[in-house]
Amino acid sequence: MTPAPATRGGLIARWWRSAAIYRQPRVIAMLFLGFSSGLPFLLVFSTLTVWLRQAGIERATIGMFAWVGIAYSFEFAWSPVVDRLRLPLLHRLLGQRRSWMLLAQIGVGLGLARVAATQPAAAIAPTAGATLFVALCSATQDIAMNAWRIESVPLPMQGAMAATYQVGYRIAMIAGGAGAIAIAAGFGWHVSYATMAALTGVGIVTTLLVREPVPPVTRAEQQRETRVVEWLERRSHWPKSLQRIGEWFIGAVICPMTEFFGRFGARVALAALAFFGLYQLAEFAMGAMANPFYIDHHYTLEQIALVGKVCGYTVGIAGVFLGGVLVARIGLARSLAVGLGASLLSNLSYALLATTHTATLLGLGIANGIDNLALSLQGVTLVAFMSSLTSPRYTATQYALFASLFALTGKTLEGTSGFVVQRIGYVHFFLYTASLTLPAAVLLVWLWRRIPQVSAAEPLLASGSTEPIDAGPG
Repeated sequence: MTPAPATRGGLIARWWRSAAIYRQPRVIAMLFLGFSSGLPFLLVFSTLTVWLRQAGIERATIGMFAWVGIAYSFEFAWSPVVDRLRLPLLHRLLGQRRSWMLLAQIGVGLGLARVAATQPAAAIAPTAGATLFVALCSATQDIAMNAWRIESVPLPMQGAMAATYQVGYRIAMIAGGAGAIAIAAGFGWHVSYATMAALTGVGIVTTLLVREPVPPVTRAEQQRETRVVEWLERRSHWPKSLQRIGEWFIGAVICPMTEFFGRFGARVALAALAFFGLYQLAEFAMGAMANPFYIDHHYTLEQIALVGKVCGYTVGIAGVFLGGVLVARIGLARSLAVGLGASLLSNLSYALLATTHTATLLGLGIANGIDNLALSLQGVTLVAFMSSLTSPRYTATQYALFASLFALTGKTLEGTSGFVVQRIGYVHFFLYTASLTLPAAVLLVWLWRRIPQVSAAEPLLASGSTEPIDAGPG
């Protein structure tokens, strides 16, 4: 039966009110903070390699610069420091999260300025040192910023926060990629990196304008801190210096892990960690073979650039906004399921494209568009899910661990994709990657009724509500 006009109009109005979540001040602020987070990424990787190669640096040396990415892979190693250590003076002025964000952002700006002042052709070591410093500061910024994001708004708004963060991040990657190269073409690399250093002011100003979140601390979390007290009582005969080290380690490293497993139980906690690693497994597995597939299927570089960069980027931006609205409108569990469904459809569309013998631009556009939509939906919903499972007391430490785990399985499997394609061909390869969505789907069904954040996550707007939840000022 066709719905009545009033019913259809009411449905559109409710979805439109859900989209109003993007008018919240902290959601808007996340756009600029996402820009601050994404700006350094390409500047210490692919953009830098262009400069180094133009300067005559050997390929082997350029390849070793990829090792600076280890800083991003091991954020969890120093996230307890960001979670617990109070910075002198800055903490009193800005609070725990904003003080670390500001310190890291200033470090990124100074590091990029230092890169701009180096002469790679004359001496590569200063460039390498400055690049590593930028990566460390950038990773530290991500730790503190993720904690600020999680603690600033309630769960239903995490999807919108993740969406605006990703949009800002993508804009920053354009600035740090194509923008930096364009400036270098006209004015030289030193001016280019100096300009990028100046752009770190976007994040610095935003950090100074936003408010420090005040996360709630539950009674259960307070009781778990007695683990530290009990540990100290049993080691009262130790020197004071060792007691202080042990006190920090137990409170900053051990307690976050025991809290997570204690809150959900070993079975559910392990299943959640496994879900993080499996959720985007299909997209990881096929990602490395997408461009080789385009070439082997006789698409031109111009076609790949047009569809993959222009159309794909546009769909991706729309996808992150849609992901935020979905989390707000239909809840977290259903949004995760939609993301899995989009990933399944994406890989099946590539399998269908691989069966064709003519390189049609329409076919490439459809497959690539669905793929970018799936990546965006999954990115937003997974970030919201991981955020929902962190404890307010250990936000930075727990989220850094979750974020490190989510790519581990996918990156490991991605390295084998070339061997699989050689063995079974593209059609069966994409069918294989499509099947990789099934383990996550099974886990999602199992977790659906076992994790309150998944099973009881209400949409942002209840059926009778007319306004979005107010996240508070700033």
